[in-house]
Amino acid sequence: MTKDLQKEIQRFTLADLALPVKTLFTGYLLAIGLGLIVAGGQIMLTHGMADGKFGLSIDDLVYSYYGDRSGSTIEGKLNGSMKDMAPPEVRMDIVKWVRAGAPEAEWDSHFKEVFAANCVACHSNMPNIPNFTDLQQVKNVAKVSEGASIPTLTRVSHIHLFGISFIFFFVGWIFTYAIGFSPMTKAILIFTPFAFLILDVAAWWLTKFEPNFAWFVMIGGFGYSAAATIMISTSLYQMWVLPLRTLKANK
Repeated sequence: MTKDLQKEIQRFTLADLALPVKTLFTGYLLAIGLGLIVAGGQIMLTHGMADGKFGLSIDDLVYSYYGDRSGSTIEGKLNGSMKDMAPPEVRMDIVKWVRAGAPEAEWDSHFKEVFAANCVACHSNMPNIPNFTDLQQVKNVAKVSEGASIPTLTRVSHIHLFGISFIFFFVGWIFTYAIGFSPMTKAILIFTPFAFLILDVAAWWLTKFEPNFAWFVMIGGFGYSAAATIMISTSLYQMWVLPLRTLKANK
């Protein structure tokens, strides 16, 4: 690359962008940053409650993807993310019934009403969750928990790989206009979230069959979040704060 071409490329920086372009980039980065924060909260309220305690841990990830093979799916949920959805005595009543094999004879006489009173408000017409007005669907989740199913992993994996890759593409593209980084450092930062995203999704599948891979799920999620945070904060700083500091320094 010639020196003239290098100068031509370096002339376009975040600080020099026209105001409409800055506002476009800023709006996008702020929305994406807020989205990442909300996504983190959603993970805490779903996967983070798999072991019944708030906060994401390795046990949460193992229960989510490998399952708790010592008990059923419904028992794990009643002691985890669904713990606050029913009184303790109701949860214990359901658990005892499930451990007894969920006998059909007790469904019409008792448990149909129990589920109707505590569960079917959500588990009746919401997509992608079991319908607890149907005994067969209740019995399906009364089996030993084996974590996320293959169809679920396939569906969530392709959504994450397609959707989040688009997010990182545009965040990385905006970051290409940043200054103060060597080309190699900038290239590594831009590629990092894609690498950790692939690691994260691959680790879901590996954890499904071997729980020790749950560590890689944690590493993958932290890695792409950290890289995205660096690129977003740097881009916003160089678009709005850096020009003001440069202007004050030149006065």
